[in-house]
Amino acid sequence: MKIGIIKFGGSNCDLDVYKSLTNLGISCDQVWYKESLSDFDAVIIPGGFSYGDYLRAGALAARTEIMSSVCKMSMEGKPILGICNGAQILSEAKLVPGTFTTNAYPKFICKWVKLRVTGTSIFTDRSREIIDIPIAHKEGRYVVDKKTLQEMYDNDQVIFKYVDDNGLPSTDANPNGSIDNIAGISNVEGNVLAMMPHPERASDALLGSTDGIAIFQSMANYLGKF
Repeated sequence: MKIGIIKFGGSNCDLDVYKSLTNLGISCDQVWYKESLSDFDAVIIPGGFSYGDYLRAGALAARTEIMSSVCKMSMEGKPILGICNGAQILSEAKLVPGTFTTNAYPKFICKWVKLRVTGTSIFTDRSREIIDIPIAHKEGRYVVDKKTLQEMYDNDQVIFKYVDDNGLPSTDANPNGSIDNIAGISNVEGNVLAMMPHPERASDALLGSTDGIAIFQSMANYLGKF
């Protein structure tokens, strides 16, 4: 079992993800976007600013050849995790519904948030219901049409929501104006997860939280590691 961490020009969280996984004993390797994914059983697309967010965040990266391989892996049922810019790339590649666009308050936001696990997912089976994980984005506001949103709820595709200290998805707890406080979503099959918060930045007590570890452990557990 081996997880590939895709690097685009402008990715800047790939080493953080790599260290988080290796500290957990999870086999992984970094993969430049021009290389092959044939040796990997799962993929993580980390955060950063692929192609400098030119046109739209994730738009150019989503149209690279390696993303055709990611789409093929997703159809094979292999786990695909996109974090922040990675989530934007998955959205642009149509691997998850909706899109991540400019925050309601159009500034870069970097802060700790609370999340509630609201959906059943192969990425959360080891997670507590309420977790503390940081965000760092300018284009993290999730938007989707009402019909698709209802279908997502029907299919258990809403995986994370921003919540307050009482675990409620309040307006004050919503950092970017996302519809229904949504912070993470999956595809219908459940093997692709796009999330704006950064679990790799909550993977060591020195960072302030270890809640992100459960997401990586859950992913590896699905692959038979644990």
